[in-house]
Amino acid sequence: METIAIIGGGFCGTMAAVNLARLASRPIRIVLINCARPVARGVAYGTSRPEHLLNVAARNMSAVPDHADHFVDWLRTRVDYSDIPDPQLREMFVPRRVYGDYLRSLLFNYLSPIDRHCPAQIELIEDEAIDIEPSPDGPVTVLLKSGEPIVANRVLLATGNQNPTPFLTNGKPLSHPAYFADPWQDWHSHLPVENANIIVLGTGLTMVDVFLTLTNLNWRGKLIAVSRNGKLPQSHFRGIDYPDFLPAEPEKLGLKKLVKLLEHHCAQLRRLGANPGIVVDRLRPHTQRIWQNFTAQEKREFLTKYATRWNVVRHRVAQPVHQLLTEAITDGNVQIVRGSIEQIAPDAGRLRVTIHENSGKTSHLEGALVINCTGPCAGLSETDIPLFKNLLKRGLIHTDELDMGIDVAPNFAVQDVSGNKSDVMFGIGPLMKGSLWETTAVPELRGQALRAAEILVDAAGVSAEQDYRMSVEQEHVLEYCI
Repeated sequence: METIAIIGGGFCGTMAAVNLARLASRPIRIVLINCARPVARGVAYGTSRPEHLLNVAARNMSAVPDHADHFVDWLRTRVDYSDIPDPQLREMFVPRRVYGDYLRSLLFNYLSPIDRHCPAQIELIEDEAIDIEPSPDGPVTVLLKSGEPIVANRVLLATGNQNPTPFLTNGKPLSHPAYFADPWQDWHSHLPVENANIIVLGTGLTMVDVFLTLTNLNWRGKLIAVSRNGKLPQSHFRGIDYPDFLPAEPEKLGLKKLVKLLEHHCAQLRRLGANPGIVVDRLRPHTQRIWQNFTAQEKREFLTKYATRWNVVRHRVAQPVHQLLTEAITDGNVQIVRGSIEQIAPDAGRLRVTIHENSGKTSHLEGALVINCTGPCAGLSETDIPLFKNLLKRGLIHTDELDMGIDVAPNFAVQDVSGNKSDVMFGIGPLMKGSLWETTAVPELRGQALRAAEILVDAAGVSAEQDYRMSVEQEHVLEYCI
């Protein structure tokens, strides 16, 4: 029987497997290889904390491209959401653990014996893929940490984001009982006394999660968040009727003209008393094409000058969450420090963090806990993931021009160090951030998962050269049997 192996059991891998099972018209063995995180939930939806909410309203969180209300309809099957009026339910920011339940329900629908309605079957393997060995006749062998090989006709890399970049001391990753390199470790069971500080490295969405957990646990100590820019995620807002200001082909503007255009309309929106984040929303359906038409120099300039501003505006939080954080800062329970971390050193059972602040002075903070919330490691060439270390070493994959992910062709085919497209190995999700920039949110990922499944199963005669780029407004419409 034909075998398709999917490495990664988070959103991308799960929905690719579901789409493969749904689209298959012949018997196919779909092997979903999951490691470390709860299957289907991954990092994003693996939290068990009720205070960790989706950052997008329920109406925009369908995992299936052709059924916009799929998630909202699924929520109606749960007693805790069944009586909520539809307008209110659609605008809710649901706990992420509930969204994880949703994804698992989609996956488990296909973890069943092959039948005439769904000839494909998903087989779940909890193990770590550490290498992929090609063969001259086509099929490849996926090697697992346990030693069990999987012979597959095609392989989809859907491993998601890397772990945060480790903080080094004397050239080695920092190791200390008070330091949590992974923000999803069980740090909240090690809370210090309430007059001690908790220091968070980073001021983005994961820092907000830490703050919400501390608030929910009624911890009364002080949280100090440190980042170079000190910028916090913005709040979702109600938009206004603002005309589309983009030219017919915005991808041809180039970075300089695009920035000038966006700055003009941001200023215009401020004069109207509206949120300038509207320009980001207008740009989103075109973002991937714009990014791909930038030169390498323009991409690097964007990352240096504008990426922080973009991320702050683009990745927002629910209004009540933003208000709660703002009040905590006003009350002095949360402190934001702008600067770079020079050193983290043990100090009598705690950690002493030395910061070179943007003002030019050096400060020293003492923390009973230090939590790394700096976000995923951006560079792939220095990865510590065994699978990618092995594939890079043998030239089977190649980093993109920015070293943010792997080099892929327009049909998701992985390209080797010589630029040759693989016939059997494909990649989707955050692995393509250097190629697409916007490839981390559900609206982009659900489209990729469907397109990849179409290509892998050769559904409807899909051309191997067909472009994978898919905007929110261009998602495919297919009949779902979920």
